[in-house]
Amino acid sequence: MRPHPHVTTAFMNELKDSHLWQGRAIFIGFAALSGLTVVGFTWLAEHALLLFFSLQQQAAWAPLVWTPLMTAAIVWVTRRYFSGAAGSGIPQVMAAQHDSVTTQTRALFVSFKLSLAKVALTTSGLLAGLSLGREGPSVQIAAGVMHSARRWLPKRSQISDHSLLTAGGAAGIAAAFNTPLGGIMFAIEELSRKPEQRNHSLTVAAIVLAGLMGVSVYGNNSHFGVIHVEDFGWHALFPALLVALSCGVLGGLFSRLLVVSLAGQSNDWFSRQRRAHPVRFAAGCGLAVAVIGVVTLGATFGSGYTHTKAALDNTGDTSGLYVLLKFVATWLTTWAGVPAGIFAPSLAIGGALGGDIAQLTGYVNAPTLIALGMAAFLAAVTQAPLTAFIIVMEMVDGHALVLSLMTSALLASGVSRLISAPLYSTLADLQLHRLPKS
Repeated sequence: MRPHPHVTTAFMNELKDSHLWQGRAIFIGFAALSGLTVVGFTWLAEHALLLFFSLQQQAAWAPLVWTPLMTAAIVWVTRRYFSGAAGSGIPQVMAAQHDSVTTQTRALFVSFKLSLAKVALTTSGLLAGLSLGREGPSVQIAAGVMHSARRWLPKRSQISDHSLLTAGGAAGIAAAFNTPLGGIMFAIEELSRKPEQRNHSLTVAAIVLAGLMGVSVYGNNSHFGVIHVEDFGWHALFPALLVALSCGVLGGLFSRLLVVSLAGQSNDWFSRQRRAHPVRFAAGCGLAVAVIGVVTLGATFGSGYTHTKAALDNTGDTSGLYVLLKFVATWLTTWAGVPAGIFAPSLAIGGALGGDIAQLTGYVNAPTLIALGMAAFLAAVTQAPLTAFIIVMEMVDGHALVLSLMTSALLASGVSRLISAPLYSTLADLQLHRLPKS
C-alpha cells in the first residue's frame, strides 16, 4: 500500500514550482481564448447563413449561380493555400496526435494559421448555402488556438502537445454545443489515445472553461431550445426501436459513402473528374446542392437547425423526402472538398427520420422520436455514441428520455459498425498520407 503524502510537504512542492503554475496559467488562458474563438466563429457562421437566406428570399433562383461559384472559389483557395483546412477538421486533430507526426510536420494538420483559414472558409461555405455544420471545424479551430500555447509554455511545464490538442479539440465541441460534458466525452471517445490523457484534470478544466465561454455569451441554451418529451412507456418501444435501427443503417451507409468518396480510390467517372478537375467538380457539386435547395424551397440549405427546430415546434414541413435530399446535399457538400462539418446536418437528418417514423407509426409525441433520431443518427455516423447521447441529452427537458437516448445511440452505433469502418479514424489515416515521404 502506498503511504499517504504529507499534506504540508505536498502543498509546498506544488507552490514552489513556478514553471508548473506558469504552465497551468497559460494552459487555462489559451483554453478561454479557444472558447472565445469558437464563440466568434459561431457568430460569423450564423450571420453568414442569414445573409444567404436573405439573398434567396430576394431571388429564389440566385443560389443556382451563387452556390456553385462560391463552392468552386472555396475549393480553389483551400487547395492552393490551406489544404490542411479541407473537410471536417476532426481527422486532422486525430492525425496530429499520431506517433509518426513530428513537431515540424504537425502544422500540416493543426496550426493557428489553419484555424483562421478554417473560420473564413467554413463561414464562406454557409454564406454559399452549402449543407454543412460548424461543430467539426470548431474542433480544428480550437485545437489550433490551443496548440499555439506551446510557444509560451516553460520547458518544465509537464504539458505535452498531445494534451494541448486533446484539450483544444474537445473544447471546440464544448463551446460549439454549449455542452462541457459533451466535450469531455468527445475527448475520451475520439481524441484521447493514451490512458494518462483520459484522467488529466487540467485538460478537463480547460474543456469546461471553453464551454463556459459559449454559455457566457449565448446563455445556457441548446441550439434547438428545450425538447419536451413524455414519459417513455411500452407503447413507444416499437417506434423507438425502429428509429434506432433505421438511423443505424442509414448512418452507417452515410459514413461508408463519405469514406469511399473522400478516399478517392474509386475509378468511376465522377471520382476521375474529382481527381482531374477538383475545382470544376466542386462547382458541379455546388450546383447540385443549389438545385436540391431550390426544389425544397430552401429547406436543405445550411446546417439544418431551422428545419429541425420547426419540426420540434410542429410548424415545419413534414415531407418524407427531406431525409433523402438532406442526406444527398450533405454528402455532395463534403465530397466537393470544402471545409465542412457533418454534426449539425446529421442531427437534422436523424431528427427528420424520427419525425417521419412518428408519422408512419401514428406515435403522438413526435419530439420524443425526433430526439431519439438525432442521437441515433449522429452516433451511427460518428460511431461515438456517448458523445451523441450527451449532446442530445442536454436538449431534453427532464430525465424521462435519458436511458432511451443512451440505448438508441448505442444500438445505432452498433449497427453502423457492421456497415462502415469508423469515419474519423479512417479519415485520419488518409490525412497521414500528406506527410512528407522519408
